[in-house]
Amino acid sequence: MKENQKNAMSLRPPIVVVLGHVDHGKTTLLDSIRKTSVAIKEAGGITQSIGASQVKTLDGKTITFIDTPGHAAFSSMRARGAKIADIAILVVAADDGMKPQTKEALEYILAEDMPFIVAATKIDLQTASPETVVTQLEKEGVSFEGRGGSTPLVKVSGKTGQGVDELLEIINLLAELHEIKGDPEGPMDALVIETARGKSGLSVSLVVKNGTLKVGDEVVTENAYGRVKGLFDYLGKSVNKVEPGEPSQILGFTESPEIGSKIWVKNQKEALPAILTHHQLQQVTDNDKIMILIKAKNAGALEAVITHIPPEFYCISSGVGEITETDIFLAKSANANIYAFESKASSGILKLAKTEGVKVETFTIIYKLFEKLQEEIVKRQIEVLGRAQILNFFPFNNKKVAGCKVIDGKITKDDKVTLTRNEKSLGTARMSSMKKGRQDVAQVIQGEEFGVILAPQLEFKVGDVLLSVREKKIDL
Repeated sequence: MKENQKNAMSLRPPIVVVLGHVDHGKTTLLDSIRKTSVAIKEAGGITQSIGASQVKTLDGKTITFIDTPGHAAFSSMRARGAKIADIAILVVAADDGMKPQTKEALEYILAEDMPFIVAATKIDLQTASPETVVTQLEKEGVSFEGRGGSTPLVKVSGKTGQGVDELLEIINLLAELHEIKGDPEGPMDALVIETARGKSGLSVSLVVKNGTLKVGDEVVTENAYGRVKGLFDYLGKSVNKVEPGEPSQILGFTESPEIGSKIWVKNQKEALPAILTHHQLQQVTDNDKIMILIKAKNAGALEAVITHIPPEFYCISSGVGEITETDIFLAKSANANIYAFESKASSGILKLAKTEGVKVETFTIIYKLFEKLQEEIVKRQIEVLGRAQILNFFPFNNKKVAGCKVIDGKITKDDKVTLTRNEKSLGTARMSSMKKGRQDVAQVIQGEEFGVILAPQLEFKVGDVLLSVREKKIDL
């Protein structure tokens, strides 16, 4: 029986993962291979979700590529990408050399004992030094061909196409050398590489390593179940089946399976696992935490955000897809802000959020989201003693006097004040003069009107708000 299975196995397209540091040219290299323009469409130039595609070489052979993000936040996605693949390409910019994610990617590759190729990219630049790449990687234990080892080094340029044909040839040679095979009639071996919600519902991206997946199949993972209602290749074309080595998207899952999880066909796994119906974190009682709700376009991006939330925050709930009414009311009940990464909110939802007093922030670049979270932490380290809104202004001795009304707390003349507009800081100042009418005063309280001269003279306008602030004392 084993002999029959062995005979049924045949060479399949190798699944190749592209790993490396951010901005080292991974996607640009794949663009050159695929003759596409994915890189220039990406927000901020950073690949932010795992994508799979196929190319045919000049000799008619097929290779499946998985492009993984290089940003530090996506380390867990890259780890799972390495487990899915047969061969890895370690991308290192020849003008930049080894970086933290380069070393991290190399550790994944070595841990999986996976054949790999080093691609020294950006070789077209005058500052490129592939020799430096070799020296740095040898210090990490990599042994190159021609230097006593077996790891190939290819000098490539995604912009000019230099070395691309050689790279594809070496991939095919490694696939044959390691006898990468699959049996279309064998048991299903497919792995989830991404999930997302769109107009057609929940879609699941996967790569099949063995067996055949067909429309109508009942499929199951450790946490999700579905019936395949639609299959699409990497170009979005509808197909009836997916065979070994091929990437695909499925429609039909009722819930999002975890990225990196294995997919079974029902008759191959009769004991169906419990299905997760909703991901909501338990209620928190720590009043010092900043409450937030996270939404993201897909599961991989959501995981990247959740994993790197600073400890000062507590995520009351998270999910994939557009922001919904449920999210708004849940955030309101917990006094939480909503942060959405590559996830949209309709005009109706934004209007509802404004009505309910829920702040919604959307981002297309992940580090911008993290920067915003850090801003919130800084805000919490400052105690607001009082707020005064600027009602009018007039000139006095070549200076500008702001006519204000205290709307909350109290304002003291010796306080340091921050000028804000739409909750954004415009600068800080001291009050060189504070008067009620013509009388100098040292303090005003809620409801009182007063005039103030700021030093330095900030560019304020009617409607701006002055905050009287002081740094909180932190017990160490």
